[in-house]
Amino acid sequence: MFSVPLGDGGARLRPLEPRHAAEFLAHIDRGREFIGRYVGLPDVIEDLESARAFLTSYAEKAAADTGRIYGIWTDGGLVGGVMFRTMDVEQGTAEAGCWLEPSAVGRGLVTEAIGVIVDWAVEERGIHRVEWMVSAANEASIAVARRLGMTKEGVLRESYLRRGERYDIEIWSVLAPEWRAARRGRG
Repeated sequence: MFSVPLGDGGARLRPLEPRHAAEFLAHIDRGREFIGRYVGLPDVIEDLESARAFLTSYAEKAAADTGRIYGIWTDGGLVGGVMFRTMDVEQGTAEAGCWLEPSAVGRGLVTEAIGVIVDWAVEERGIHRVEWMVSAANEASIAVARRLGMTKEGVLRESYLRRGERYDIEIWSVLAPEWRAARRGRG
C-alpha cells in the first residue's frame, strides 16, 4: 500500500479500503454534524455495515477504474478524505470531492490531498478535466477550488436537496493543460 506525506505535520494520504470500515465509522461519528453541513456522507454512513458497504462500493469503482477514495490520517487516526466520485477515463473526466472532521480543518490537508490525486489522474490516467461541485454556501470548499487553480463555470440553482433544504451548486473545473502549467509555475 502506498502512503503519501501531506504537509510537514506528519499527515498521510493513503487508500481508504473496506478493512477500514470501523475506523471510517468512528471518524464520521466524530465529525457527523460538521461534515454533514454540506456533504451527504454522514447520512449514508450510519453503522458498521453501511460504512463497509460504502467503502466496498469504492473498491469496486477502483477495480472498474470509475472512482477512487483515499483517507487522510494524522497522528495515526483517520480525519478526512478525498475522492473521485466519478471517473470516466474514456471521456477523460473526473469529479473530485472531499470531507474533513473539525480537528483537521485549516491545515491545508484537503488542498494538498486533492492536488496529489489530480496530479495522478492527469499524469497517470490521462484525465483531461477534473470537476469540483460544491454548495455555494461552502466557503471553505470554494477556497480549495481557487487554491487549486480551478475556474468557476457556473451555478446550478437550487439543484441539491440536502436535509430538506435546497442549495445552489457551483461547478468548478481544471483542465489538464491548466493543471500542468500551474504545476510548472509552483515547481
